[in-house]
Amino acid sequence: MSAGVAGSIASTTAIAARRRRARVGLVLLAGLALAVSVLALGAGAVAIPPGRVVAILWEAATGAGGEARDALVVTGIRLPRLLAGLLVGAALAVAGALMQGLFRNPLADPGLVGVSSGAGLAAGVTIVLGERLVPASLGLDPFVLLPFGAFLGGLATTLVLYAVSTRGGRTSIATMLLAGIALGALAGALSGFLAFLSDDRQLRDLTFWSLGSLGGATWGELAVVAPILGAVLLATPVLARALNALSLGEAEAYHLGVSVERAKTAIIVLVAAAVGASVAAAGVIGFVGIVVPHLLRLAIGPDHRTLLPACALLGAALLVGADVFARTIVAPAELPIGIVTAAIGAPFFLWLLLRKRGMFP
Repeated sequence: MSAGVAGSIASTTAIAARRRRARVGLVLLAGLALAVSVLALGAGAVAIPPGRVVAILWEAATGAGGEARDALVVTGIRLPRLLAGLLVGAALAVAGALMQGLFRNPLADPGLVGVSSGAGLAAGVTIVLGERLVPASLGLDPFVLLPFGAFLGGLATTLVLYAVSTRGGRTSIATMLLAGIALGALAGALSGFLAFLSDDRQLRDLTFWSLGSLGGATWGELAVVAPILGAVLLATPVLARALNALSLGEAEAYHLGVSVERAKTAIIVLVAAAVGASVAAAGVIGFVGIVVPHLLRLAIGPDHRTLLPACALLGAALLVGADVFARTIVAPAELPIGIVTAAIGAPFFLWLLLRKRGMFP
């Protein structure tokens, strides 16, 4: 057997092993997300065993009815919070994978480069000035405007970031990070000015958005943001092939038949929609978009056909797990979930930086 044939067989075997590992990983992540979800529905001031949680969900789905108190706690209070956590966690992780694929750098993250801050600023403008900007005669609920305001803020920040850091089809990572820091600082300053203008109720809402929390999740709010986040999650697999090609460079992607400009536009719009709707639903939550894709890229490889669904599953499980920790560790009080994700993500980001400098294997 020649060396070339042996090398080809070894390469085919390695690819098959990687695909098999990816499929096993997806099944394990789906199981993790399901287990964390059952735990989240049962944990809290009213503790409900996992078996009882499953029975209540079955009774609710079949219309059989159940014990009034436990059923109200699970389906009326914890279920919309759980669904919001699953959708927001999945969307933030997928948005991080999309940005890292677009910029071809694992340090790109919607929170780190100012996109979340831009969306948060737009949400703040909606909270403080929404009633003045929209006539009361229209009868619109201010919360309906939040996802769209946050989407426009995230979209504007992403477009500015891309325009500043990209020249001649090449993106400067250093410029991107510095521009992200500047945009985040500007958004923080303007959010501070909004806090100065706001009354007590608006100031409480602004604090909620800046620290992040799933405590305000209700069925009504979920009905507004869930279609946006669901559409983003369903649309992203279509971009997997384009992201794989872009990882080789824009010129190479073009020669492989990818419409580069169309793919970049779609990625920017999807990132803005995911971050905007997530900020509207749960406030500014950082580091999910950088931790999840990077861990999965190490575990199952860089193929976006499996990386994107894996990010959705692990991001959902991570945020729901962080929410359970936030509302049980200091019960009956509740930690803002953004504090928990920052406590997890900041050391990971430092480790990532040191690893890129060769200080860790």
